[in-house]
Amino acid sequence: MKRSEKEQIIAEVHEQAIRAKSLFFADFTGITVEQANELRREFRRSNIDYRVVKNTLARKALENIAGCDKVLDRLVGNTAIAFSYDDPVAPAKIIKKFRDKHEKLAVKVCVVETQVFEGKQLDELAKLPSRSELIVGVLGSLQSPIAGIVGVVTAVMRDLVCVIDAIEKKRASAT
Repeated sequence: MKRSEKEQIIAEVHEQAIRAKSLFFADFTGITVEQANELRREFRRSNIDYRVVKNTLARKALENIAGCDKVLDRLVGNTAIAFSYDDPVAPAKIIKKFRDKHEKLAVKVCVVETQVFEGKQLDELAKLPSRSELIVGVLGSLQSPIAGIVGVVTAVMRDLVCVIDAIEKKRASAT
């Protein structure tokens, strides 16, 4: 590989790592081409970049990035990196699902919002709610009091109508 190609790969990986909310470093030993393509498709659906990078080039690309500088010593053997731009825990969910199905793909380490997690913590990360699930939960919490107020106002109006109707029936029966 020419020096210019190496420099281009380093620049691309550096740019991807800076944009990413999370990075998952995995050992892909034993995965077939078909399985790798399946994994790539799943990542693509979630706007996650997945690439295999030589460890020396990855080290150079990641050495000055907060959080990533703490994982450089773990870049040994076959290494693939998943870069997540939207949902930091989406790669954990995809990798866990893939690993449960194929019993392959070992996560070495991951960096989520500059926080470093060991690969064995993948299951815990995969259980975290996604960004969209958190938004739905917050909106539901905000909507709940509003719905309660609407219910109370509606009940007061309904009761008022019932009282007026009862008074009218009482006057009509008295005459």
